[in-house]
Amino acid sequence: MKKVFFLILILFLCSKVYSQAKTIHVYVALCDNENQGIVPVPAKLGNGKDPKHNLYWGAGYGVKSFFKFKAKDWKLVKDFEIDDPVLLDRVLFKHSTKKIYLLADAYDGAKIQTCIEDFLLASNSQNPISIEVNSETLKFGGDSDLLAYIGHDGLMEFNVDISYKKEVIKKREVIVLACYSQKYFSKEIKRAKANPILWTTHLMAPEAYTLKSAIDGWIKNETGKQIEERAAQTYHAYQKCGIKGARNLFTTGFKN
Repeated sequence: MKKVFFLILILFLCSKVYSQAKTIHVYVALCDNENQGIVPVPAKLGNGKDPKHNLYWGAGYGVKSFFKFKAKDWKLVKDFEIDDPVLLDRVLFKHSTKKIYLLADAYDGAKIQTCIEDFLLASNSQNPISIEVNSETLKFGGDSDLLAYIGHDGLMEFNVDISYKKEVIKKREVIVLACYSQKYFSKEIKRAKANPILWTTHLMAPEAYTLKSAIDGWIKNETGKQIEERAAQTYHAYQKCGIKGARNLFTTGFKN
């Protein structure tokens, strides 16, 4: 009888610890006129220490605002209270019909290198993060199923020095929405042994509608080419840049 009790207890505890949910972790380097090599945006949008109004976070097409107010198939689960000089805000969303969670982190724009390095380490299955939600332990960071970086392409201006694991059990899928991200991130993503399902070939506005569209395709198990086309259609719809230009902007995988 005792053995049966302990077996039930172990199964119960395991059910609490190991969630079957899929997870997405989005790393956002806040837009920063002062500390990033960007064409300046209005001061309110380009204050890298003010997530509430930042172009990539709290503004209308910023990650937090877009998923909270415009993405009807995502529901806010938790808005974390953050007391950290580097990580300024964190939000958790859940898909309305799927068991998929999205964690988004806003980094001080002056700490863009830290943001990119954290993203790359997670792409290499390093630095796992656990978050408790409704008796489940959700796995983010290096244990995420999908990872994304949103922001300025800081690798145009600085190098990273990361110790990557030589072998990974699971190849992480990644999205990099930044200017010329395929060119500047390829070396590091290869070293991280990750699979780039969407990134860019030219200048772009890394706003959340493109991220949302790519995630929609990923949820449907679409191919990289399908996600690429989906992103182009969405980007053209918002930017009015012409579908040809949008198709030339997005790509998937590595150059041959």
